[in-house]
Amino acid sequence: MTFVPRSPKTSDTVQFDTVQFDTVLVANRGEIACRIIRTLRSLGIRSVAVYSDADAGARHVSLADVAVRIGIASAADSYLNIARIIQAALDTGAGAVHPGYGFLAENAEFARACATADLVFIGPGIEALAVMGDKIRAKRQVSNRGVPVVPGVADPSLSDSELAAAALALGFPLLVKPSAGGGGKGMHLVETGEQLDEAIVSARREALSSFGDDTIFIERFIARPRHIEVQVLADNFGTTVHLGERECSLQRRHQKVIEEAPSPLLDAATRARIGEAACETARSVGYRGAGTVEFIVSADAPDEFFFMEMNTRLQVEHPVTELVTGIDLVEWQLRIAAGEALDFGQAEVRLTGHAIEARIYAEDPRCGFLPTGGRVLGLHEAQGEGIRVDSSLTRGLEVSADYDPMLAKVIAWAPDRAGSLARLRGALRQTRVVGITTNVEFLGLLLADADVAAGRLDTELIARRLDTLAFATPDDELFARAALILFSANWNSDAEKPWQTHNGWRIGAPAPSMFRLMVDGTDSEVPVAVWGTPQRATVSVAGRSTLNATVEHAETGGGSVARTTISNRSVQSHWCLSNDILHLVEDGLSWAIRTSTKAPRLLANSVSMPELRSPMPGAVVAIHVQDGDEVDEGAAIIVVEAMKMEHLLRATTAGRVELQVTVGTQVTRDQVLATVVPLDVD
Repeated sequence: MTFVPRSPKTSDTVQFDTVQFDTVLVANRGEIACRIIRTLRSLGIRSVAVYSDADAGARHVSLADVAVRIGIASAADSYLNIARIIQAALDTGAGAVHPGYGFLAENAEFARACATADLVFIGPGIEALAVMGDKIRAKRQVSNRGVPVVPGVADPSLSDSELAAAALALGFPLLVKPSAGGGGKGMHLVETGEQLDEAIVSARREALSSFGDDTIFIERFIARPRHIEVQVLADNFGTTVHLGERECSLQRRHQKVIEEAPSPLLDAATRARIGEAACETARSVGYRGAGTVEFIVSADAPDEFFFMEMNTRLQVEHPVTELVTGIDLVEWQLRIAAGEALDFGQAEVRLTGHAIEARIYAEDPRCGFLPTGGRVLGLHEAQGEGIRVDSSLTRGLEVSADYDPMLAKVIAWAPDRAGSLARLRGALRQTRVVGITTNVEFLGLLLADADVAAGRLDTELIARRLDTLAFATPDDELFARAALILFSANWNSDAEKPWQTHNGWRIGAPAPSMFRLMVDGTDSEVPVAVWGTPQRATVSVAGRSTLNATVEHAETGGGSVARTTISNRSVQSHWCLSNDILHLVEDGLSWAIRTSTKAPRLLANSVSMPELRSPMPGAVVAIHVQDGDEVDEGAAIIVVEAMKMEHLLRATTAGRVELQVTVGTQVTRDQVLATVVPLDVD
């Protein structure tokens, strides 16, 4: 094991009431590791980062005082490897370990290993982790304390068939959920009996892959559900307080996208009742530190709530609570772990203003939120009054398919909800991540939705709205801008070296520079011709538009910038060219424009094609057929997993299967995985 020392930010040792630790190892990665390191630095505590081979150039590695390599890209061989993380802590003199969220954050075995190594685990006790980490035990525990729970089947001794049979008595729709872990991973909505068996099998496989535990349970799905959670803090001296609630109802595939505090649904009386239920949940397991109790509330009955689970860790969405309460949750995690008592009670907690958070993911909302990836070739993050950005992004960062696709969080605070929404939309328009596809445009469209603006939310809203969102479509001006940027980037104004240019120069009248462009994911090319110079150009798009234009270039800390003026309309584009793809980011919109004449492949399953191609980079985790099997149209063939999300490819025609991969094969986007040869062509 190797580690890279950094220059310490301070030599002071922070002394709390009962425990001293001057070094904390952060057993996580990405934006949460960066965020924890920020608080450690403010307290003068030395920070230790851990990283896999895939994260050698990551932001959290450069921010920490010390960085330790713990293995290859696979999470099982790095961030989930308890022995290596403990050894890294011992080798660097760490006195405590902060697990962040995800990975080992709710793993009782990890907390036990920390205790054995005489390391302070910055989190709750082992019993609380064990009980609340098992959703079946957790529901029984809180139910015994009078906290209402959703009806369901939670018996780990049942076989798959017995579990399915028992669940049928609950009625549909149902949710199949892993008992361990969280974040929506492994969760499946089942609306008919025909879907149930497959959902159980998939949920078990995903739970085992993500959390190392394939125990699942099933509960009744609440109609028009709203997801509301309560932040709690508890010290070692019997004080437990709640810091208000967060509304987390805007989700896709059971994964939160936008969160806010406080909820626009609850009145003061319900807020007090749900807060006390959260505190009672924490008291039931002798909880200490920061935790979140999640409830489900029907939009039709906002005064009724049901316990779902307790997350025994920091939450992704903790910044909105910090902004409305003024309390640094990471600092209090550290202080409580060091034996300090809370210096405030419930009466001192005040919620001021409104905060909303948007998660930026490496994913493509136009293609069912499939994960993307690549290298960040340009970057600008939002700034301004009331704006906070928690981010792992840096220019040059390689976004891997090995981990969760979340890249950053943009958070806005204002005195009221309308002001917070307006600030967040403005911040998203400022956000530019060049080189990879993100969900920034989608977030802006979602925040502009009338029901979102009015606070009429539920967990199915995104699914209902997705097909109606007005995603931008390419027009002639976009293709003209792209051609101008390519034309001018290759321009050589040195008259003594005309033969080295590629801008149409020749003796006599200039020839046009010709480009054949297409927006990535489409199947039609657009011919564009450019004459003249970057300072005075004429552009013809597909023979249907002839435009007068100019283009100017500049370099900023965020990458290359081009300002094009076409027919007196000026647009600033952040751009880069990589592998024959021109990446443009403009006012919250991101475009990937292919410059070659080769038409891109259609995504697998988009039409009836015999080839099954991977819709995303990842790994083959399951194959449901044997090579040479005859299958019907719609038969399940192969499962590809990336960033903890599974995608099932089905046969788009009846025929005989010819497999090109095996389980475990690492695949790229658009790679042929199998061919279903129609029987009538044999």
